[in-house]
Amino acid sequence: MRIEFDGGSVGKKTLVRLGMGAVRVALLFGSAAIAFALILTPVLDRRTRDMAAHGLDPIATGSVPGRVFVERRSVLQATPDAICIIHEDGRRSGTC
Repeated sequence: MRIEFDGGSVGKKTLVRLGMGAVRVALLFGSAAIAFALILTPVLDRRTRDMAAHGLDPIATGSVPGRVFVERRSVLQATPDAICIIHEDGRRSGTC
C-alpha cells in the first residue's frame, strides 16, 4: 500500500513507525504527568494543613441575605483577631 502526497510517496512501514513514535511520546508525557500529580498532591495537602494549623485561612467566603460588606483582616494589625468591616455605603466598622 502506498499513499501519494504531492508526487511523493510514503510507505506503510513509515506511517506505522511515525504512529508508534507519537504513541510513545504520548505515553512518556502521560506517565510523567501522573507521576508529577502523585508527588505534588501530598506536598500541597501538607502545606494547606500547616497553614490551617497556624490559623491561616487563605480563602474564606460567606454571605448574609440583604447585606453587602467586605471583611478585611491583616497580619500587620496589632491584634490578630482585628477585623475591619467595610459596608456597601463605604461606612467602616470594627478595627480599621
